[in-house]
Amino acid sequence: MMVYRLVSAWSTTQAQLEDALDGARFVECGASQEKSEGWAEPRGQAHGPLVEIIGGQWLLKLMIEVKTVPGSVVKRKVQEQLQQIEATTGRKPGKKEAREIRDDARLALLPMAFTKQSSVLVWIDPKAGRLVLDAGSQAKADEVMTALIKAVDGLAVQLINTQVSPAAAMASWLGTQEAPPDFSVDRECELKAADESKAVVRYTRHALDTDEVAQHIALGKMPTRLAMTWNERVSFVLTEALQIKKIAFLDTVFEEAAKAAGDGKDDNFDADVAIATGELVQLIPDLLEALGGEVALGENPASSPVNTNTGARG
Repeated sequence: MMVYRLVSAWSTTQAQLEDALDGARFVECGASQEKSEGWAEPRGQAHGPLVEIIGGQWLLKLMIEVKTVPGSVVKRKVQEQLQQIEATTGRKPGKKEAREIRDDARLALLPMAFTKQSSVLVWIDPKAGRLVLDAGSQAKADEVMTALIKAVDGLAVQLINTQVSPAAAMASWLGTQEAPPDFSVDRECELKAADESKAVVRYTRHALDTDEVAQHIALGKMPTRLAMTWNERVSFVLTEALQIKKIAFLDTVFEEAAKAAGDGKDDNFDADVAIATGELVQLIPDLLEALGGEVALGENPASSPVNTNTGARG
């Protein structure tokens, strides 16, 4: 999960956004098309709305389909054609001709290629002025933001930055064996040396409040990942790039939600969105506060020993 700051107040209406996304609705790859992306129904119901608003939280979904032709299959087909040309004409095709044959072979194989679909959810919190992606990498996040900025005229966002870098904060928590208020350190982390060795130490299902971990920190290894729990309600892994991964809602959250719902037959999608956003809308500001607070737009971090992602989008 990646968290962005909306540069200006959210003013787009649901109808305006629905119309904008409808112009780029997802369509499956054509026979000779390697990749297709577009907006799909978050609820998963065909011909449904592309914009869902639940409890004031907006939800969108970008669908991506990619066709994959195994390189070995292309190579074999190209070799067959090159050999045939050489056998029938007595000449060996040049690099340019071989490249054209390779491109033609890939194009011919595309209709039979395997297809893989993936999706990325976009959560917009207009009141808090935040936009959140469940993308697993910066490259995927950039792809989603490019599509969204193309659809929404004037949209500008910036990755949230904090006064203290996540790596420096995590090192402090591990070194002092003291977690920030409302958080606890769990049993997973990754430490990486800053020198040329780039040595990495990983702990999984291992106590981290030990002298061994503190010594690694004292010797200069910096945390790149740390498992934590917020308020005994949500567990997650924080990364050095301020990404929030492996989010899991604990039993307490679902027990309270079930009690609040009573005998009501709430739609599962609505209930799941309400639970997830209801918890994360509280976790995110608490985490930013634990990292020294958010850096205001145009401001430089007060303390940032380790460089973090601050690139603007839009």
